[in-house]
Amino acid sequence: MKSDKQGFSRRDFLKSTSIAGIGTMLSPSVSFGKMSGESTQNTGKDTVPKRPFGKTGDNVPILGLGGMFDIPSNQLLLKQAIKWGVTYWDTADCYEGGKSEQGIGMFFEKYPEERKKIFLVTKSDDRDPDGMTRLLNQSLDRLKTSYVDLYFIHSLKRINELDDETKKWAEKAKADKKIRFFGFSTHSNMEENMMGAARLGWIDGIMMSYNFRLMHTDDMKRAVDACIKTGIGLTAMKTQGGGQVNTSSETELEMAGRFLKNGYTDKQAKLKAVWENPDIASICSQMPSITILMSNISAATDKTGLSSVEKDLLNKYAKETACAYCAGCTRICESAFSGDVPIGNIMRCLMYSRNYKEPVMAKELFATIPFLERKKIIKLDFSIAEKKCPQKLKIGKLIKEACHELS
Repeated sequence: MKSDKQGFSRRDFLKSTSIAGIGTMLSPSVSFGKMSGESTQNTGKDTVPKRPFGKTGDNVPILGLGGMFDIPSNQLLLKQAIKWGVTYWDTADCYEGGKSEQGIGMFFEKYPEERKKIFLVTKSDDRDPDGMTRLLNQSLDRLKTSYVDLYFIHSLKRINELDDETKKWAEKAKADKKIRFFGFSTHSNMEENMMGAARLGWIDGIMMSYNFRLMHTDDMKRAVDACIKTGIGLTAMKTQGGGQVNTSSETELEMAGRFLKNGYTDKQAKLKAVWENPDIASICSQMPSITILMSNISAATDKTGLSSVEKDLLNKYAKETACAYCAGCTRICESAFSGDVPIGNIMRCLMYSRNYKEPVMAKELFATIPFLERKKIIKLDFSIAEKKCPQKLKIGKLIKEACHELS
């Protein structure tokens, strides 16, 4: 392959990935706020910037700590996160079988004075008021706190999962001072759910899949605008947009080469692309090691924006690889079946296993689909769903691969 205009060949790329860790993170010796040039030790003075979180009156760091990892064994990481300004912590009742919340609780029990510094988020897998009350009380007990700052309904698929009973429950939980704000997370049909939340008028915060692939679509732009107008705080997740570095892609190699020359990795650049939108209050990122934490903080504190060329390359790459990415519009593909076929959940499992290199997490999520249901799903004809898919995903092939890899 010929080198690109920046003189960046496949050989250069492979050499750089082994040295600088492209596809993973920058060297931890790079100082926060300086992603190119000097390599100096961080003094701890630079912290992650903050943005307003909707109409809540709270400011939150633009980088949040995702809690889907072994927090009980990573107590030092929590201490360092606070020191460097990563004080938005996200967890859920189901993460790590409850160990995520327990790990945060261990930390607050040891350092109770740190609780007031944290914007704490957890989630309910239940939908009915009694179940939500039970899970909230369980979460508060695990977290060793009397309240959470933001309580989410976990993984909302359709806005009609929320009703007047949900609103009454949220109002009572606020009155009881067990939660300060209420909202939902969503991996599927994000745009419709966001528009629906804006119409409801009582949702405080939303965490949604949002990345360089999704942020430029007309539907997502309209959804973000609607939420901002009604004062809903927005947190982006799944910000890497899936996919691993592909050394056979000319566009990705050129893109990676430009990023490296400017002092940041492809992963850091994808974070920066999301932060380019000031309406996104925070990014929730899983950071299970100090090295990844430092890398993401370097990106968050660096004030250098992506160039127009880099943005164009990200857009070009997104279009070229659209057929390899599930955009979460499950209302389209799943409507091909009369019953409930969890195509979106299975695609999430594959994403965790293949793109995020978290096979254990992927298998645990996949195992929540009943065995008999999985046996039935693998025999279905997905041709109609594939014709409906805007991304032109080979859904049937991917479903079979997921059932084989994750069972």
